[in-house]
Amino acid sequence: MKFPLSIETVSVFAEGLDHSECIAVHPDGSVWAGGEAGQIYRISSDGKTVEEIASTGGFVQGVAFAPGARWLAACDPGNRCVWKVDPVNGKLEKFATGADGEQFNIPNYAAFDRAGNLYVSESGNFRQVNGKIFRFAPDGSGRIWHPGPFNFANGLAVSAGETHLYVACTWLPGVERIAIREDGTAGEREVVARFPKTCPDGLAFDREGNLYVSFYTPNAISRVTPAGEIQLVVEDWEAHTLSNPTNIAFGGEEFNQLFVANLGRWHISRVSLPARGLPLASHAAETSPESEIRN
Repeated sequence: MKFPLSIETVSVFAEGLDHSECIAVHPDGSVWAGGEAGQIYRISSDGKTVEEIASTGGFVQGVAFAPGARWLAACDPGNRCVWKVDPVNGKLEKFATGADGEQFNIPNYAAFDRAGNLYVSESGNFRQVNGKIFRFAPDGSGRIWHPGPFNFANGLAVSAGETHLYVACTWLPGVERIAIREDGTAGEREVVARFPKTCPDGLAFDREGNLYVSFYTPNAISRVTPAGEIQLVVEDWEAHTLSNPTNIAFGGEEFNQLFVANLGRWHISRVSLPARGLPLASHAAETSPESEIRN
């Protein structure tokens, strides 16, 4: 299979959601998403059943499962917090409202490492370069992990070897990465890729070290190879099947389906790929040796 893929490789997986921005896949195959009025949805693995299990009353952006999928982190800029959601009964508990004396403004995206530490992108103010990254221990204690400033920090992805945190910076526009030192502190920061005239939003790795990047605009998904080459994966110029695609996550029986939240519409898309996704901390699986993206 060659890139770019035909739009026919993209299908509507589930319908009836309220302009979802976020997506996460549970180890049981179910797909979880949020809504613009605070809804948290559980979608059956076949896409036929969409169930609202909770509502924050705010605006749910990034979601991520903790190791073992014990709980779901949900970023909510409407309530300026990260929620801890029980995936069994939908019970909501505020996990964090900020750290180091700083209140969240736009907590945008969440990503766990295998030890259960949670990285949260704080986008900052609209059209101001003041985004940063928070990090929280499993007990909820946190700190500003990297003060930035980032140009609207958005999607996050932890590399296979947990040596780097990748950050989609929407107004850069591009992707940066920050080294994760052995003691867990932030190290060197560098730009991985730039995408002129786009708005990068979501990130996800496959097992070969390719980094997939979804764009709120144009309606497309690209990937950055370990060698730093940028490849268009798929584009929907009609903005029908991919419509303001935001967050992305691998799932499916072979882990080769890329699920896509579409903020511009009411459905979740699914892209069939010739690659398998990198298991996240929630999937308790062996990960392949990391192939670093090089500039």
